[in-house]
Amino acid sequence: MSDPISDMLTRIRNAGAAQLPVVKLPHSRIKESVAKLLKQQGYVADVSVEGDVKKTITIGLKFNGKKSVIEGLKRVSKPGLRRYVGATEIPRVRGGLGVAIVSTSEGLLTDQQARKKNLGGELLAYIW
Repeated sequence: MSDPISDMLTRIRNAGAAQLPVVKLPHSRIKESVAKLLKQQGYVADVSVEGDVKKTITIGLKFNGKKSVIEGLKRVSKPGLRRYVGATEIPRVRGGLGVAIVSTSEGLLTDQQARKKNLGGELLAYIW
């Protein structure tokens, strides 16, 4: 697998479309950070890490009736073309209704947190 973050976002998108209550995926620290940011922003209901040697991340999805709370996910910076932005260049997703995930020197932050701390970095994904 060349892009594990893109795989994670695709699994979440597919599970939301299929109305599955949970998604299980292989563990990595960056995937765990992305999942915790999604929980912090209210896009997913639950995030847990299970296992000792071979860890898995279990993400509980949220739904409004039959529709997933996450309307869209888009991977921005890809392994073939990285996208870096300065603190003043961080875009607003859907006019501020969505969230951009930025990988900074202080870890993964949302676009609002990165602007507040005046940090730029790699623009990983958009979520709305």
